[in-house]
Amino acid sequence: MVIKVYIASSTGSIAIKKHQQAVVGFLEANRIGFQEVDITMLEEQRQWMYRNIPKDKQPEKGNPPPPQIFNDDHYCGDYEDFFQSKEDNTVFAFLGVSAQPSVKDSES
Repeated sequence: MVIKVYIASSTGSIAIKKHQQAVVGFLEANRIGFQEVDITMLEEQRQWMYRNIPKDKQPEKGNPPPPQIFNDDHYCGDYEDFFQSKEDNTVFAFLGVSAQPSVKDSES
């Protein structure tokens, strides 16, 4: 089970950059293992991502913007879904991973 965050390393959108940083930063801070997939460098991965985003999450025009989050081949959601799960304190369920003990808990 691998969390995959599909990002665009070269984007002109400051909002997309901030959203990507927020997702990656949260995963790193919470020691959740993940893999970044840069859709600007890997055409095959970009096409896979577009094909595997549910129809109801596709915009009317254009392609869904990064970041897009998957757990292996299971679509978790986009930045808005991630942000809402943070607000609801349900990120681990959103990602489909079990909560990991904090560093303090494992030291005692």
